[in-house]
Amino acid sequence: MEKKTVKVPNINCVHCVHTIESELSGLPYIKSVRANLGSKEVEIEWDDEKNWPNIVALLKGINYPPRE
Repeated sequence: MEKKTVKVPNINCVHCVHTIESELSGLPYIKSVRANLGSKEVEIEWDDEKNWPNIVALLKGINYPPRE
């Protein structure tokens, strides 16, 4: 199990939080995801480190690129 918290500067509203959480939750290897509007961070827990590039690609694809 992997866990990472990343900064996502594009989080600007509650809709952003909902979009990030719902899109990432749709991936089969995601165990939990929590986006925070105040800190502009996303905490993600998932199955295997090799899936991290897929998570980053999804975030970039929905216009919420993480800063690692």
